[in-house]
Amino acid sequence: MWQLFLDLFFPRRSLSGQEGEWITEDEQSKLVAHPVIEETADLRRRGIYSLDRLVAASTYANAPLLKKAIHTFKYVRIPSLDRELGNLLVRAIPTTEKTVVLCPVPLHWVRRFQRGFNQSDRLARSIALERGLPVLPLLKRFRWTGSQMKRTRTERLTGVANAFRCTTNCPLPHVVLIDDLSTTGATLDACARALKLAGVQRVEGWVIAHDHRRD
Repeated sequence: MWQLFLDLFFPRRSLSGQEGEWITEDEQSKLVAHPVIEETADLRRRGIYSLDRLVAASTYANAPLLKKAIHTFKYVRIPSLDRELGNLLVRAIPTTEKTVVLCPVPLHWVRRFQRGFNQSDRLARSIALERGLPVLPLLKRFRWTGSQMKRTRTERLTGVANAFRCTTNCPLPHVVLIDDLSTTGATLDACARALKLAGVQRVEGWVIAHDHRRD
């Protein structure tokens, strides 16, 4: 039923504009992981003080098709693209302990209502299936911040400050935040701060792409 709805209102057109498929074999071959990993010291130098590690499957510069893929992923619910981007991130991330808990970066309810889904939750569940890890919605976004896309780093930091809260005390050893894109790192850092205030010891971020151009 869902596929019929998609075909009716969103005729299948690939990332490069070809009709008939959401993603072609040629496009799949171009979505290659070029991992970018920032450890704690790297993040602190960038003014990110709560997140302990950031892993990105690639940057926009290394994978030009990725920008189109992420935009489609965020605004159209396509299961095959969910799996493809989830697998791309799985190939980039290091081996993880079984104590790791995945936590999708939450959307404000207004944004979720507008979009109909949370792309970070879809990504987290795709990774969970591959790695056998639990997914827990530990965070809520309590403050509406609007679009962050055109804001400066300072505006982003101010915009997301105290926007997230943990839904419960969670003395967990290791939580990984899942999101589609990191630019300044402000959102991930705000989420990490909320988790640590609730008792989490270590917080990482895993994202599909890191857009250094906006840092």
